[in-house]
Amino acid sequence: MSNTIPYKIYLSEEEIPENYYNVRADMPIKPAPLLNPGTLQPLTAEEMEPIFCKELVQQELNNTDRLIHIPKAIRDFYKMYRPSPLVRAYCLEDRLGTPAHIYYKFEGNNTSGSHKLNSAIAQAYYAKQQGLKGVTTETGAGQWGTALSMACSYFGLDLKVFMVKVSYEQKIYRREVMRTYGASVTPSPSDTTEIGRKILEEFPGTNGSLGCAISEAVEVATKTEGYRYVLGSVLNQVLLHQSIIGQEVKTALDKYGVKPDLIIGCCGGGSNFGGLIAPFMGEKLRGEADYDFLGVEPASCPSFTRGKYVYDFCDTGEVTPLAKMYTLGNGFIPSPNHAGGLRYHGMSSILSELYDEGFMRVRTAEQSEVFEAAEEFARCEGILPAPESSHAIRAAIDEAVKCRETGQAKNIVFGLTGTGYFDMTAYQKFNDGEMTDEIPTDEDIAKGLATVPQFPGNEI
Repeated sequence: MSNTIPYKIYLSEEEIPENYYNVRADMPIKPAPLLNPGTLQPLTAEEMEPIFCKELVQQELNNTDRLIHIPKAIRDFYKMYRPSPLVRAYCLEDRLGTPAHIYYKFEGNNTSGSHKLNSAIAQAYYAKQQGLKGVTTETGAGQWGTALSMACSYFGLDLKVFMVKVSYEQKIYRREVMRTYGASVTPSPSDTTEIGRKILEEFPGTNGSLGCAISEAVEVATKTEGYRYVLGSVLNQVLLHQSIIGQEVKTALDKYGVKPDLIIGCCGGGSNFGGLIAPFMGEKLRGEADYDFLGVEPASCPSFTRGKYVYDFCDTGEVTPLAKMYTLGNGFIPSPNHAGGLRYHGMSSILSELYDEGFMRVRTAEQSEVFEAAEEFARCEGILPAPESSHAIRAAIDEAVKCRETGQAKNIVFGLTGTGYFDMTAYQKFNDGEMTDEIPTDEDIAKGLATVPQFPGNEI
């Protein structure tokens, strides 16, 4: 094998993972279980099945099986756009004058434009296998709703999407892609559900949040015969499906004898970052190798860095189970900025536990510096990145500059979760000098945390 690393490292179809990797199997301390908010006892499969598909419930609760087989129908669908390329960012390296070697895993090579399709097709498949009529969901920036609309169309399932109001208004083209694939799309909070009407009454004129949209989607799923609710991030099952990202990265790097020193990903609910680091984190947990993991979240919605590690509702309407996670409080409503899908009030229980134990670190990035990095990347690498992905780009550039200053040659890998071609309103704001950095005050954070349920052992 030549020592020369090509610009793009492609795997063959045969190298698409045959199994999802379940990092929980290697975690010495497992993520805390979901709780029934009424009894405060761990949620059973029987209690979860009215909300989620049966097979997905089993995946959600599985803490022991390291590998979970990917059905042939899902793997065949993956072959339409996977394996995705791992790209050596030679042009970015030259521009920065850094001795660092920078690699990015590009997940935008599908119509949804993001990594979300990896889990969407799996969840739609299990819903179809169960004989369901359709599913409901929420979406923030629209990548998840777009991906799920594609997956549901493929399997002939109905889809009802509740889209965060500010994104519904800002990202009209993603909304129309969903409708093109047959989904119904409702701005959230809406007057079509009991919870939506309650939120609108309490917060008139609100721009919405993922927590609001989740509440409405769960309400409709539980009140409509033949429907279940599916989620695009946060849950254990979603990080499980996204592990194919990290597995492909590892296979590609292993081919060239490259060991990453630093792995970077943006953090909203955790699906992208969790999937990217999964196999590498497994090695770290088993004591086989060591890596530096860096998550990047928006300063406008700093769940990790300013939140608390407690049990909280996953939604604003408080109809979901309780999850132990780093949270800003289910009542936290982030500013209507362009952080897109990174506006969730909480974080994956898996990543929360790993962060709490010190296996990974997290930093924040402000909106304007994120778009500065996005444009610098676009001008030399030729891909217009999504705002979410650009949080990871910001950190990768900063770390590469540190390498230039110290003369240290690190192998840096980051996740490019998707493209920004539906985010031109945000780019226009930045180019026109109208973009602002809205960071929550301590009072805003305290107000959000006040909505966390209080019970013995869960005090803020």
